[in-house]
Amino acid sequence: MIEREPPVARIEGVSQHYAHAVALDDVSIKIPAGLMAGFIGPDGVGKSTLLSIVAGARHIQSGRVFVLDGEIGDPSHRAAICPRIAYMPQGLGKNLYADLSVRENIEFFGRLFGDSGFERDRKIAELLESTGLAPFSDRPAKKLSGGMRQKLGLCCCLIHDPDLLILDEPTTGVDPLSRRQFWELIDRMRSRRAGMSVMVATAYMEEAERFDWLAAMSAGKVLATGSPADIKARTGAASLEEGFIALLPEEERSDHQRLQIPPRRVVSGEPIIVARDLTCRFGDFAAVDHVNFTIERGEIFGFVGSNGSGKTTTMKMLTGLLAPSEGEALLFGKPLQAGDMSSRYHVGYMSQSFSLYTELTVRQNLDLHAHLFDIPALKARARIGALTREFGLEDYLDQRALDLPLGIRQRLSLAVAIVHEPEMLILDEPTSGVDPLARDRFWQALIDLSRNQGVTIFVSTHFMNEAERCDRIALMDSGRVLATGAPAALVKARGVATLEDAFISYLEEVTGSRAANESTGVAETLAPLYPAATESSWFSPRRLFAYTIRETLELLRDPIRLGFSLFGTALLMLVFGFGVSTDVNNLSFAVLDHDQSPESQAYLEELRGSSYFVERPPLSDYQELENRMRSGNIRAAVEIPPGFGRDIKRGRPAWVGAWVDGAMPFRAETIRGYLQGMHQLYLADPAVKTTEPGAPPPADIELRFKYNQDFDSIYAMVPSTMALMLGLFPAILMALGVVREKELGSITNLYVTPVTRLEFLIGKQIPYIAIAMTNFALMFLMALFVFQVPLKGSLSALVVGVLLYVTAMTAYGMLISAFTNTQIAALFGTAILTVLPATQFAGMMTPVSSLAGFAQIVGRAFPMTYFVPVTVGTFTKGLGFIDLGANLAALAAFIPLLTLMNLFLLHKQER
Repeated sequence: MIEREPPVARIEGVSQHYAHAVALDDVSIKIPAGLMAGFIGPDGVGKSTLLSIVAGARHIQSGRVFVLDGEIGDPSHRAAICPRIAYMPQGLGKNLYADLSVRENIEFFGRLFGDSGFERDRKIAELLESTGLAPFSDRPAKKLSGGMRQKLGLCCCLIHDPDLLILDEPTTGVDPLSRRQFWELIDRMRSRRAGMSVMVATAYMEEAERFDWLAAMSAGKVLATGSPADIKARTGAASLEEGFIALLPEEERSDHQRLQIPPRRVVSGEPIIVARDLTCRFGDFAAVDHVNFTIERGEIFGFVGSNGSGKTTTMKMLTGLLAPSEGEALLFGKPLQAGDMSSRYHVGYMSQSFSLYTELTVRQNLDLHAHLFDIPALKARARIGALTREFGLEDYLDQRALDLPLGIRQRLSLAVAIVHEPEMLILDEPTSGVDPLARDRFWQALIDLSRNQGVTIFVSTHFMNEAERCDRIALMDSGRVLATGAPAALVKARGVATLEDAFISYLEEVTGSRAANESTGVAETLAPLYPAATESSWFSPRRLFAYTIRETLELLRDPIRLGFSLFGTALLMLVFGFGVSTDVNNLSFAVLDHDQSPESQAYLEELRGSSYFVERPPLSDYQELENRMRSGNIRAAVEIPPGFGRDIKRGRPAWVGAWVDGAMPFRAETIRGYLQGMHQLYLADPAVKTTEPGAPPPADIELRFKYNQDFDSIYAMVPSTMALMLGLFPAILMALGVVREKELGSITNLYVTPVTRLEFLIGKQIPYIAIAMTNFALMFLMALFVFQVPLKGSLSALVVGVLLYVTAMTAYGMLISAFTNTQIAALFGTAILTVLPATQFAGMMTPVSSLAGFAQIVGRAFPMTYFVPVTVGTFTKGLGFIDLGANLAALAAFIPLLTLMNLFLLHKQER
């Protein structure tokens, strides 16, 4: 066969590993241009890795990849072809921003690809009209259905009119109607854009039948390529799924048999499950809305619907994990109460996501759940042995659950769910992402449980071929059950050929979407989209401000995050300003005066006249002293011994005892200093003694406090607290802003769009700098009017210092985000790595100059060290630009230094 044009992508000897897992194993393949090319296979076979490499989103470990006539591993070629490629990652709306509206999401991508305002508006109008999203342009992405979210993701991909469109499982979890509309939309787009190549990964074999060219993958290798007809002809299979199984290695499919489902034995008696107007609301949102159905004993009952249709919520109500808002559920003829533990002994539950303990082995997971259900040891051992043989787990007993293949994990989850021999088994999408062979084996186990052991099975799925294996199914959409019955009966009732067509027919009847779908045909007559404007590949203000606008909008749409961002500093300023003080005043003391002489009273007058001490009722004995000090009634006690006055009069040595509460050493040390100072004053003052004055000391020292004559700590604490808050909050917010993109997956937009790393970092940094300056304004006003701390120095010097400081601290937060992948880790890491150096090494409590060794190095390397003199100096010492020039220069030096470090650590491809 002679190729008429070069392939859109050529992969040569590519291997990719993640720790010990092999994603791609020496893959070499050519992908034809101008076609719909599909990659089929279960989760974990390397489809997503391969597509992300072709899109330029992932770094190539070994091998070479050529895309659009150049090597994708070459950064200059990757930057050049980036505007010609569109990549839609796996997951519903993974490239979208949930708090942004439909229009705002598309506008963001338009700015990234250099569109001017006029061009952007024209393109957005066309895309919204062609996808039927025009009536929902102001709706937040998080409030869209799964199908609408995928259409929006496609609009964001098509805004720059790409030559290569890469879609990673775009319809997984989407209802059949939306899935059909999605592919019709792709076909219309391809018809208007001659020569556009499309690469698609899918887990739906019936969906792959519509593609022009396929690559079947398993265990990181390509098993076969060609058209769907070619693959079926090569394997002699009637369907693509059977053809895929036939392509698997002989050792994997040797024991595979065509799935046979014997008829169900009808058992008389009351239903196992009855749902009557079952409703669950979360606020104003009805996740499940007046659902009614029954499930008979021994029946395999299927719940069919897209992600978000209410299947999982219904199952949680039927297992007692969630209380219904309205209606009732009967289990074994009795009303089910949330939290009812007795019913759980009769029900096995397998959640949608893998919920076992990944650090435990297969044997340990089974043992643990046997103990949880109070199964006697001998019976548990026999039961676990039978299950491991039945589900083929003998060879994996001592392996951790984390290391198991996906199909084996599902079998282990099923074994755990039935270890206590339940009468009812509830399975929430148990085979999602599992290969067809493992799926058939899993269903073989379900059929055995139902037909031979009489277990009632309630299973949810969005695979239509699985739904056809159920005795009866309920079709669900938007929290409502559309129809219930045997699959064949539902198909016959709608007069269609397949169960998917029947489901679509019910959806169209309920939603009236057939007319809406027909109206989208105007897209076929639209002119081709305008090409994206040419922008510099090095720096573009438009791309930078795209991230600034997007980050600002997300902050404004999240009132909790915005509230903490704006007012968290003010709250902590109040706490620190009023609650944290180094002043030690109003110390309670009591006297144990055994002498009761004029001299003892004269001695005590020094304490009674001090503003530092408050006298409590006198003590009568040592036991009362002990009791009152233990209870906290007094912090110190002064004991005057018998004969104190007599000894003073005669000039003989006399002693005074002081008892100090040492539970808080700092306060105790201060009390000791006060008492010693008072004692020395008594000895030096002849007016308070009856003895002759001694010779005056040869020299004395007189102290005067400058800048803070009253020696009140608030004049230091308020400016220092301002420095701490302006360091802590901007750093945390910036770190969370970057890590949030990693956690949600939207960081992919950095990898596959023309935005540079510098534009990404500065664009995200600007809103948090603006918030920090707003925080400074609030704290500045609080310092003046709440704490009564006047500004004696230059306001302009303080403002410049704050701007430099918060810019440096947001860059510091970016630096921490480079080493964390979850928001929790970023929050704790940034808090620790900010508060610790700020309080211990940055001069807030101890001068940096008095530190030594590593402590001083840490202090000198932290921006707050240079900002504390700015804020304290301007507030208390009247300093200005000339006095603070060195500190301002040091703060300015941190900004390019930290930015360069962030650029080095932030990669333009996923590693």
